[in-house]
Amino acid sequence: MIGKAHVYIRGHINTDEIIPARYLTIDKEDELAKYAMEDLDIEFVNKVKKGDFIIAGENFGCGSSREHAVWALRGSGIKAIVAESFARIFYRNCINNGFLAIECKGITKKVSNGDKIDIDLEKGIIKNLTKNDIHKFPPIPEFAREMIEVGGLMNYINKNRKNA
Repeated sequence: MIGKAHVYIRGHINTDEIIPARYLTIDKEDELAKYAMEDLDIEFVNKVKKGDFIIAGENFGCGSSREHAVWALRGSGIKAIVAESFARIFYRNCINNGFLAIECKGITKKVSNGDKIDIDLEKGIIKNLTKNDIHKFPPIPEFAREMIEVGGLMNYINKNRKNA
């Protein structure tokens, strides 16, 4: 999958910066998307295109456990987040909602804003097509990849229940 990188080097970007609490009464992704990253980057929604990626520093998604953060990013068109590390609950919310989160140490030193990147999940490789550079990441477990492919935990459970 190929997309443009939107890089946020700073660590500890919290869920309130991803989607401010004042919008938590909204539960539709396309509506939440209008406010994604608003308190961190007011131009985010104007810059991001469908299929783009967020590249982020350590502990991305820390703070309150809110699925709204995942919904807002996915609704904005972001295909995946590649971060130095994730807050545990945020990472699980991504997987449970069928949204791709990839941990890749050192990635913020290798990718710049606007770089075109290609992610190969099976090989665990991120190619920076702009800089002609390759970075490896730990492969995503098969069950998590399948959960993402089918659209999240509930779809995964329903699919496996039908196959049982």
